[in-house]
Amino acid sequence: MSCEETFQLNELHRKGDVMLGGIFEISFKTIMPEMSFTSKPEQWTCERFDISVFQTAQTMVFAIEEINKDLTLLPNITLGYSLYDNCMHLPVALRAAVALVSGLDEVISDVSCEGMPPVLAIVGDPASTNTIAISRITSLFHIPLVSYYATCPCLSNKKEYPSFFRTIPSDTFQVKAMVEIIKHYGWTWVGILVSNDDYGLYALKIFNEEVNKFGCISFAEIIPNASEEKKLLQVASIIKTSTAKVIVAFSGGTNLFPLAKEIVRQNITGRQWIASESWSFPVEIATKENFGSYGGTIGIAIRRGHIPGFQKFLLQAQPEPGLSNNLINLFWEKMFTCKFPTNTKKQNSSNAFRLCTGEEDLKNTTSAYSDVSEIRASYNVYKSVYVLAHALHDLMSCENGKGPFRDNSCADIHRVQPWQLLHYIKKVNFTNHLRDRVAFDENGDAVGIYDIVNWQLTADGNVEIKTVGVFDESAPSGKELFLEEDQIFWNFNSHKAPESVCSQSCQPGTRKASRKGEPICCFDCVQCAEGEITNEIDSIECIKCPADFWSNKERNQCVLKEIDFLSYEDTMGIVLTSTTSLGVCLSVGVLLVFIRYRNTPVVKANNSELSFLLLVSLTLCFLCALCFIGPPSHFTCALRHVAFGISFVLCISCILVKTIVVIMAFKATLPGNNMMKWFGAAQQRGSVLFFTFIQSLICIVWLSTSPPIPSKNTKYQNAKIIFECDVGSVTGFSCLLGYIGFLACFCFALAFLARNLPDTFNEAKFITFSMLIFCAVWVSFIPAYISSPGKYTVAVEVFAILASSFGLLFAIFAPKCYIILLKPEKNTKRALMGRQA
Repeated sequence: MSCEETFQLNELHRKGDVMLGGIFEISFKTIMPEMSFTSKPEQWTCERFDISVFQTAQTMVFAIEEINKDLTLLPNITLGYSLYDNCMHLPVALRAAVALVSGLDEVISDVSCEGMPPVLAIVGDPASTNTIAISRITSLFHIPLVSYYATCPCLSNKKEYPSFFRTIPSDTFQVKAMVEIIKHYGWTWVGILVSNDDYGLYALKIFNEEVNKFGCISFAEIIPNASEEKKLLQVASIIKTSTAKVIVAFSGGTNLFPLAKEIVRQNITGRQWIASESWSFPVEIATKENFGSYGGTIGIAIRRGHIPGFQKFLLQAQPEPGLSNNLINLFWEKMFTCKFPTNTKKQNSSNAFRLCTGEEDLKNTTSAYSDVSEIRASYNVYKSVYVLAHALHDLMSCENGKGPFRDNSCADIHRVQPWQLLHYIKKVNFTNHLRDRVAFDENGDAVGIYDIVNWQLTADGNVEIKTVGVFDESAPSGKELFLEEDQIFWNFNSHKAPESVCSQSCQPGTRKASRKGEPICCFDCVQCAEGEITNEIDSIECIKCPADFWSNKERNQCVLKEIDFLSYEDTMGIVLTSTTSLGVCLSVGVLLVFIRYRNTPVVKANNSELSFLLLVSLTLCFLCALCFIGPPSHFTCALRHVAFGISFVLCISCILVKTIVVIMAFKATLPGNNMMKWFGAAQQRGSVLFFTFIQSLICIVWLSTSPPIPSKNTKYQNAKIIFECDVGSVTGFSCLLGYIGFLACFCFALAFLARNLPDTFNEAKFITFSMLIFCAVWVSFIPAYISSPGKYTVAVEVFAILASSFGLLFAIFAPKCYIILLKPEKNTKRALMGRQA
């Protein structure tokens, strides 16, 4: 009695010199046996055979038979196969893997355990979770596992999965393809849904890392199962309320279907779906009824291939009625809705069924099984088999003494071990009949190339999944993604790609300001401060303009600062220039009047020589004001202060000497006093020259040490450059003003003391009044000068010059001109002498 048992699995076998294993998802429902353990549990059973997926298993059979017929590839070697159905369930997949690795169906007669193992390599499993578990088993025996559909990036870890390879790109590349599409359309605010398995969770991790480099994830949710009704409603609500218009889903179509139904039921539209390769082609979602919610979906699809003669092979399949779990038989029963006698014991006796004869005509059927228009997963299976075939062929082609193994030996094809085949699989590099390069990188991953597909509605109301582009990781940088933009259907009213951003881009002139507690993609746009600009979209910070530049109104460009100075074109400059001209004209006019009437008593009585000199100095005072108007230069800066200082000292000196003359003239009228002979015309002229010389000396020292220079002042107005004269030495400028102030105060004091002299000498009153105006103007000038910004500082100084000059002119000469011009009868010696004190 034998205690050995075998797993009851759906299978397909053929003997050969070298055996290859295969694990495929063909049935979609697993019946779990009773686990009460009051009796021995029954075997797991599978139901819901999918004829469309059975095509992938048949691809391996076709490829092996094609290789066996090829006289150039593996000549004189026949490949055999053992294929199993994993029923989309991990425990069943593990049973299939153990059956392949251990050869439970085989009778071991070689007690020395020499020769080849039951299978030399395995093609499959399609599911990442299953593959992770199976790969740990196969790695123990160094058996190569070549998957055609497991995309989890974790499987690229050669330390954990040293014997794993795949002909489908890793999800790392799929994520890159999705990210490139998202970046291409400027979508920075996206949601993501993932299945609760290794496939989805690893994809979420990589996707999150990639998107965070340029954007943000609005929400990330696990796709609920159909039984989790409350969770389904919650996830649908999140999708409905989110402002993200783009949603990425990493899931198989079966896992996504319950949530997809809920989204359609709630009529959630206006979303752009990005589909992972696992659900880019699910017929259960891509329907006319679901098109309102899912139309325009952009999907990542496995590269489509064309296998010559494959459809003919599919239609030549024949059942083997004597086998109960034979996959061909199960397919035949599903295709023709019948049962072979060996399988009738599994049916309830109450159910009616038709017996299969095996003579049914497969060629007259049309189904997903025989549809080879969209060969994608099957194409990867085809490439996987050829990878193993080419590795075996390279192994057979080894020359003794030049081999890769110990002592340069070669492997024997009839006794080859899995670890020896692994060496050659790593080096596989060939181009197939479609000119697709088949090779692996150092992680056992295939070249990352995908088709980009788009869900579109045809004229007859069917959903067409149309190829609209390609993503090729091996293409030159920046050219990996190619899209036929005009072929893409957008399921929006605008028929254009949607916008999916948390906040609109900040235009030039503004910067991004993060919102507290929100992702970095959610921000406010704040205008740059004055003097700062941004000239790019979505700038994080504003840039300060250079010293001589300032921001424009839009804050997007630095413009040369306006140079501001008191110019002749300004309204203020025109007014001051006009006033200056008037003052010059009046001074010259009074001078001409005095020259014309120089022999009259009024002119003579007021020291005509000093009056002439005073009028000339007043004219110079008016003219020096013009030096303060116009653009400063080294010459004008020096000239304006020198002319101002000397002309005003000359003017005050004349008034001071006139005051002294008045006082001395009064003293001279007293008996025995002859002071006037000591202060005659020569002494008067000398005094004026002496006082003026001191100011000239101050100016010479000032100009020699630290002269006034033109400077650009930005202290008062950031947007303007105030072009002004820097006084250079503050001490020099203070001495110049101080000396003028000293003479003015001294003159005012003398005139004030002489105000009550006899009326004949009433010029002292006029001098007192004029000096009072002069001092008042210049005392008020100081605070006004200090507090006035920019060019107004210069305007205040010019105003003070003009006001004091007009004060002196009118206070001293207006009464005299009045008598000379309007009251000539008073311009007589009698009239002057007749005035009482």
